Amino acid sequence: MKGKTHAGVGIAVFLSIYSRLPGNFSYLGLLVVFISSLLPDIDHPKSIFNKYILLFKNKTSKIAFYSCSGVLVFWYDYLYTREPALKALAIMLIIIAISSHRNGLTHSLFGMIIFAFIAGYLGNMYNIHYMVYYLFIGYGSHILCDMATNRGVPLLYPFSKKKFKFPVTYKSNSKIATLIETILTTSVLIFTIYKLPIIFPK
Repeated sequence: MKGKTHAGVGIAVFLSIYSRLPGNFSYLGLLVVFISSLLPDIDHPKSIFNKYILLFKNKTSKIAFYSCSGVLVFWYDYLYTREPALKALAIMLIIIAISSHRNGLTHSLFGMIIFAFIAGYLGNMYNIHYMVYYLFIGYGSHILCDMATNRGVPLLYPFSKKKFKFPVTYKSNSKIATLIETILTTSVLIFTIYKLPIIFPK
């Protein structure tokens, strides 16, 4: 599934349930949902994130960038902070470096929990409430969407490499995938337009 579809689904879920969440609607919440709905694909060198981060969009560049980033975070944490969340971030960056797309930690429940831990730490540090809620919405919607494709996701990684998917799936990058994602994206746009007067009443 393309990044824009993942982002659209995450935003649609947020707009559907924000009134039931602590803190109600917020632009920050919308931004965190948008980012976290793209986050699982950070293990792919040509993902939306890596298009803007990596100098060269290939596996070698991804390994070099995220490995070095992980080491730098470890070093900074050792010298200045000694914070568990920064250690978790450093480990996650190194894991991203060596992971292949949809076969590793970023598409698992354990990976989502690690990112939620990091988000909670950042939320507490900067007094940003409900960060974890927003991350779960975006990240969780991404994983559920990928379970609708024929490749599935390794939900229980690193404890099991078994791929989980729904009983009915479609093949990624196929004509039917393009049709489904076009319908989804259009539906999200219509739903967002419908919700705007409710979110911002006169």
